[in-house]
Amino acid sequence: MRKNFGAKPLSYPQPVLILAAYDEAGVPDCMNAAWGGISEEDEITMCIADNHKTTANILARKAFTVSMATADTVAACDYVGIVSANQVPDKFARAGFHAMKSDFVDAPLIAELPIALECRLRSYDPESCRMVGEIVNVCADEAVLDENGRVDIRKAQPITFDPFNMVYIAPGEVVGKAFGEGKKLK
Repeated sequence: MRKNFGAKPLSYPQPVLILAAYDEAGVPDCMNAAWGGISEEDEITMCIADNHKTTANILARKAFTVSMATADTVAACDYVGIVSANQVPDKFARAGFHAMKSDFVDAPLIAELPIALECRLRSYDPESCRMVGEIVNVCADEAVLDENGRVDIRKAQPITFDPFNMVYIAPGEVVGKAFGEGKKLK
């Protein structure tokens, strides 16, 4: 037996992504966006409405960063999702975030969020709210790297959004090797 929830945007996992851009005066701004993901080798697609200040900033600058929210920044990351920069222009600073200039795009990196995609705006459709960015670089703070220079998820502590229960979840344990576990069934 299954329970039907209807046609709703419910799936696992939903990454908690923080989009950041500079405004016309060079002030950093950011927002929380759960509806997004990799859509091509060099592309990320987000669903964000055109009434967000961050959307306007991205459209004006043609660049943005996408950082992964973390367990230790959950309050700040939730805050930038529930407060609008249209009403609170300094919400980036109020969240306790510090901007670092990207070397690749005209957008801020958030010092407190260790993993980021640096993107150029590829397209935006205000009717569907679909924003597509070209990933020009992915960067990670050395503090979240293992001894081989790869990102260690236990150090990075990215969180996901659970839309069924309206909570944030930290990923659990490793349960298998990608592109390996299925070989057992060949």
